[in-house]
Amino acid sequence: MATSEERPVVDYTPGKIDEVHAFIRQMRYRFRTQRMVRVWTDRVEVFDVNADAYEIRGLGYPAEEIVQVLDALNAVYRKEAIHEPTENPYKEFKTGRRYTWANDRVM
Repeated sequence: MATSEERPVVDYTPGKIDEVHAFIRQMRYRFRTQRMVRVWTDRVEVFDVNADAYEIRGLGYPAEEIVQVLDALNAVYRKEAIHEPTENPYKEFKTGRRYTWANDRVM
């Protein structure tokens, strides 16, 4: 982990998504409740309720692994549209998705 402008940063290495998951778990204890995530073509920025942020470099919305990262962050997004290009510099999603009780139950 390196810091840039007092912001915690992890560099993603292809095939080592477990390091990113470990970094996200570590940041959950350091930051307040996550509020928003911005996904660029080459990085991911996660903001908490105080607008403090941490960053994952080397991973963006064109990558297949972004789905695993957004799920770990509980982001609200459409899986079928996440890899599509956009005119904006980044895609922004709210975090805090919750599943209802017995959502996976078969009746």
